[in-house]
Amino acid sequence: MPPADTGASTVVVDASAPSSPVITSRTAAAPASTAGRLEPGRPGYRKMSFALFAAGVAAFALLYSTQALLPAISTAYGVSAGQASWTVSAATGALALCVLPLSALSERFGRREMMTVSLTVAVVVGMLVPFAPSIGWLIALRAVQGAALAGLPASAMAYLAEEVRPKALIAAIGLFVAGNSIGGMSGRILTGWVAQVWGWRAALAAVGLLALACAVAFHFLIPRARNFTPGTLNPKALARTVATHLSNPLLVRLYAIGALFMTVFGAVYTVIGYRLVDEPFSLPQGVVGSIFLVYLVGTVSSAAAGRLVARLGRRGALYLAVSTTAAGLLLSLSDALLAVLAGLVLITAGFFAGHAVASSSVSRTATAGRAQASALYQSAYYLGSSAGGTLGAVAFHAGGWAATVALGLLAVLGVVSITLYGTRVARAERRALVPATR
Repeated sequence: MPPADTGASTVVVDASAPSSPVITSRTAAAPASTAGRLEPGRPGYRKMSFALFAAGVAAFALLYSTQALLPAISTAYGVSAGQASWTVSAATGALALCVLPLSALSERFGRREMMTVSLTVAVVVGMLVPFAPSIGWLIALRAVQGAALAGLPASAMAYLAEEVRPKALIAAIGLFVAGNSIGGMSGRILTGWVAQVWGWRAALAAVGLLALACAVAFHFLIPRARNFTPGTLNPKALARTVATHLSNPLLVRLYAIGALFMTVFGAVYTVIGYRLVDEPFSLPQGVVGSIFLVYLVGTVSSAAAGRLVARLGRRGALYLAVSTTAAGLLLSLSDALLAVLAGLVLITAGFFAGHAVASSSVSRTATAGRAQASALYQSAYYLGSSAGGTLGAVAFHAGGWAATVALGLLAVLGVVSITLYGTRVARAERRALVPATR
């Protein structure tokens, strides 16, 4: 789930990529012929596009449904920011842990089936979340919800790769990613305004109803899979592929960069609500929820990542992304609201650009088992979100917004260190090749 997610990411699709090592069926490889596949203008394409857009909206509206409500949840249960932040971190952490196994299960039981079950379970849990009697119950329900949602992103991408003609694939994936972004943003805005009028429980119920409507639309619109052939699960092959990826130094660096970028982003957006409802800003809940409109900046910066890489190179684009993020963190220390908003714009732009560069580099670096390489990136990414949300809230409770910014700058320093190390390694490799080419 490139996200992911919390925003648009660059998706690299390679029709020549080897089939997944997770399955051992002789017919499991992608069909050579594209006859009968979906494309614009053919029956089913529009339904498929709307179905996956709706699924993306539902998934990310549910995943981050409590983030804009954390101050209200803290007040309702009498808990600290750190404890309340677990209602976000538990969901993203469970998703991170379950992405890889559920993506493997979709190879056996089907993409459409996995997506349907994931959405159904997540929506059912979403209807129970507003009635959580304690913070412990709320965190537990959110963990179950995050685990269920893990079945959606990898299955959706695989479904599109199998059912859509290659020339229409990027557009179809783009619409799914747009659903992710709109779901994540609209869920936070919806909860903010509903909570201001009717309270945080009503806000969570509103997100649950939105997700239910999207899930119903998905169920009735998604075409049945015509090009999926179930394979036999091979846990040993999966373990070997994962071990191979984790022994690749470049991939490990990219996973770490994704996790560190998301640590910054998770910390900032988990805590920003607490800062804005307090002095000197004292903003109402609805206005705080609307702050997430800043996510639209991320859509622009992630789309521009390809041009940045073409001009500056991958590491140059990462240096620009971390510099932008660091500048935004420092600017957000101001007590002037416009300066804080400008800081959020820079943080968001830098994060999405860095995430797009790192996530697309994973697909380019992995020469086999690309699905598992991407799933590992998603796991690292959401673990970073979980860690950032919790640590950012703990830092805020201990030392205020300045402590949260310090945590973010520490993560940014980690990205810079990893990128500098990668630059040194690349230069050393180039120098080692010079004698061999003379």
